[in-house]
Amino acid sequence: MHIAPYENDNKPLFDAGNADVPLTYFNIVKLKRGDAFEYQVPRYETCIVPATGSVDVEAEGLSFESIGERGEDVWDGEPEGAYIPSGCKARMVCASEDAEVFVAGALFDETLEPFAIRKNEIDLVQYGSDDTKTHRKIKHILGQKQVGRVGRLLVSELFTVGAGGWSGFPSHKHDSDRQSDETRHDEIYNFRFKPDHGFGLQLLQPESEAVGNAFHVVDGSTFAIDRGYHPCVAAPGYEMYYFTILGGLSQRPLVQHFQPTHAYQVETIPGIKDMIAKFK
Repeated sequence: MHIAPYENDNKPLFDAGNADVPLTYFNIVKLKRGDAFEYQVPRYETCIVPATGSVDVEAEGLSFESIGERGEDVWDGEPEGAYIPSGCKARMVCASEDAEVFVAGALFDETLEPFAIRKNEIDLVQYGSDDTKTHRKIKHILGQKQVGRVGRLLVSELFTVGAGGWSGFPSHKHDSDRQSDETRHDEIYNFRFKPDHGFGLQLLQPESEAVGNAFHVVDGSTFAIDRGYHPCVAAPGYEMYYFTILGGLSQRPLVQHFQPTHAYQVETIPGIKDMIAKFK
């Protein structure tokens, strides 16, 4: 499902119990200095990640000051975040002139402990190559370094390196729980482009169909994936970023199933196996 950019007035784009992607939650919150925003999502653990700006966060009696330090856009520095346990009330106050904040969530019944993720605690992965048009950088905000502290939620930022190129290739899916072969993870993206008039294409091909659909994504597009193979590509001359939320049905580690006709290309992309192993 593609949602074109719009002013959501700090209301979730994908709320708890969404019919298409019930394992995930996504909100974009925009604040001015001193503005406060509170939320509570029963049965969903969440992560507060400023796209730009900085916020002070309170949850369960703990305070985390100045989460986020990026200025102009998502290319301007490293991400930071704050983990909010399932069902807990969170409050954020804008500590910069303004802030745009992503709130990512996943269905999870157990209540853990809140914590901050600082820029030196993110997990950076770079793989692919210019020759294969697959050069990417991934910044895991809730990744392997937070194993044992998070339930079902994976949160990352993905960047095309250079202008143009493919992401999520070879085509893969994760819509069925099949033991060690594939896991069911609902997924949500929010795209940004540099320059911001750039664009890309998000492909979606259900396993049962020989031909899928292509969606025109622009700066601020949100895309939810409940099933099917889903690579995407940036137009030549533009850098592409997408904020990524994964919520697992039965486990946190992601097991991707590569489309059989293209799976052999895993062997052609430098570093991709290390990338795959990081989504845990």
